[in-house]
Amino acid sequence: MNKNSSMPTVKSSKNMVAIKQIRFLTDHTFVLRLDRTDFNFKPGQHLTLGVNNSLQHREYSIYSGDKDDYLEILVREILEGDISVQLKNVQVGQPVEINGPFGILRINEEDLPDKKFILIATGTGIAPFHSFVRSYKNMDYTIIHGVKYSNEAYEKSEYDFHRYVLCTSREKKEGFQGRVTDYLRKIPVTPDMRFYICGNSKMIYEVYSILRNKGVQTNDIFSEVYF
Repeated sequence: MNKNSSMPTVKSSKNMVAIKQIRFLTDHTFVLRLDRTDFNFKPGQHLTLGVNNSLQHREYSIYSGDKDDYLEILVREILEGDISVQLKNVQVGQPVEINGPFGILRINEEDLPDKKFILIATGTGIAPFHSFVRSYKNMDYTIIHGVKYSNEAYEKSEYDFHRYVLCTSREKKEGFQGRVTDYLRKIPVTPDMRFYICGNSKMIYEVYSILRNKGVQTNDIFSEVYF
């Protein structure tokens, strides 16, 4: 899997920023909108976030586009003492600490005119791909999004209906029933495709193996382990 990049880096920094908005998508998943100030990043990068001067910080992929005048992150609450529990209870106007940007899960913009981007995610791993779509308006993309239940198709109206494939593993309601790996085994691949993968490590390794067996070259596969 391609985890290296020759693209220019963006200098990281430490900032205190205010919460501008909290938008709940499910009972346990929400979007935090933050003041952007002078925070520059490339779509696909992530930041670290801390609350109340805590030494505990967690990485979150940036959900917003590079031209938005705010920053957004997509958060799923994890109950076992995770910082996400604190984030669920923050108030509008409250300051939080962000550091970054970090990461190399980025689009080579020279590929945009003539490549097809297959964006494969599970759960909140869709966050960097949301940033891609908001940032690169003319990108030829297909999102393959794996979730347990259809209500976890986070803000799917943000994507072109014909370019978003929902894979649900625990209900027969809409989209493809099964895992993203099941769907991927059924579709053809072509040399003009670039594959980006973000989500849990087991899924990433399974997808990588499927793609290699289909003849996809390693330098056409890009990944980031999300959890």
